[in-house]
Amino acid sequence: MVAPPLPRTGRLAAASVGFAFWITMVGTTAPTPLYPLYGEEFGFTPFTVTVVFAVYAVGVVLGLLLLGRLSDQIGRRPVLVLSTLLSAAAALVFLLAHDLGVMLVGRVLSGFSAALVTGAATAALTEILGHGRRIGPATLALFANMGGLGCGTLLAGVLADTALAPLRTPWAVLLVLAVAGLVAVALTPESSEHRPGFTPRVQPLHVPAGIRSDFLRSAMAGGAGFAVLGVLGAVTGLFMTDVLRDTGHVLTGVVVFTAFACTALGQLLVRVLRAGTALPAACLGLVLAAALIATAMGTRVLAPLVAGAAVNGLATGVAMGHGLGTITTRGDPEHRGAAVSTFFAILYTFLALPTIGVGVLIRETSLRPAGEVFSAAVGALALAVLMSLVRGRGGGS
Repeated sequence: MVAPPLPRTGRLAAASVGFAFWITMVGTTAPTPLYPLYGEEFGFTPFTVTVVFAVYAVGVVLGLLLLGRLSDQIGRRPVLVLSTLLSAAAALVFLLAHDLGVMLVGRVLSGFSAALVTGAATAALTEILGHGRRIGPATLALFANMGGLGCGTLLAGVLADTALAPLRTPWAVLLVLAVAGLVAVALTPESSEHRPGFTPRVQPLHVPAGIRSDFLRSAMAGGAGFAVLGVLGAVTGLFMTDVLRDTGHVLTGVVVFTAFACTALGQLLVRVLRAGTALPAACLGLVLAAALIATAMGTRVLAPLVAGAAVNGLATGVAMGHGLGTITTRGDPEHRGAAVSTFFAILYTFLALPTIGVGVLIRETSLRPAGEVFSAAVGALALAVLMSLVRGRGGGS
């Protein structure tokens, strides 16, 4: 059934929520092409860069566990206002940053803003748009989310290469855009009709018993892909400057943009794959991506890195889409929100911890061998998930 045309107020509300979602995610990846410049400015090492990146993921996980249910309790608009306010605050912190400690504060703020906006904006778009439209709320949320993650690196890279103050101009632009998003959602009507009120409680982790195997396999495959996304976000700039001797920043943005754009495409691709082929295809894609990235490290050539980023993004998107689809269609509705939060908590844990591990390896060896070891570990994890799928089918489960 086709939904009736959306009134002008509804279109404005959807556009405001989508823009706030997008700009909040833009701010979370904007530091990626700037890390080499921060290293020169503040004198910190590649290991420090990986820690700064990982702090963001830790902030997301804490935000999901502590505040994941907040928009269900107090409404979508207050949480969207809070998330865009935190995004603006993070941009201001980076604009004024003068040492590592200030940067870490900015990354924590970014993590909390991402954790808050993801659930609130997705729910608000669903309530505003409803179902049966040519571009549904899930698709719009997907492109606001992954599009923002990809555009953050690209926008910051372009501004860093063209502006007179490469460590200030990107954040000044993002601050203006975040304030615009804040004003837009502040003027948007509340979309949730049921608001029981705030009750402070940590969101318990929940792995649904009835779909435990599919849930964990999807989470492990998606986690392997997120680990690659995290490492690409943290060290691509170092690869460009230390290995390829490219002092520009646009290419770093292009590589990471490619990874996140393909992650969005992978989540759309899973809709046309048969359920039994999606996760095996994702695992094979992750193995291929790991091989391509290891080749880039070994040969000091950019093309395999871009190809690896693209293939990893597609595979990660398919694994994510399969896992979320399993939760929403086969999971217990009463625990669906907790299961989704647990799924994303696992993904963002994979985003953080391996990135720090790579930082340790870089400190002990150098970027190239660290990248090769990491690629081997990702490929091994993806193969392990694939083998468990084969054994599961052979055992009839």
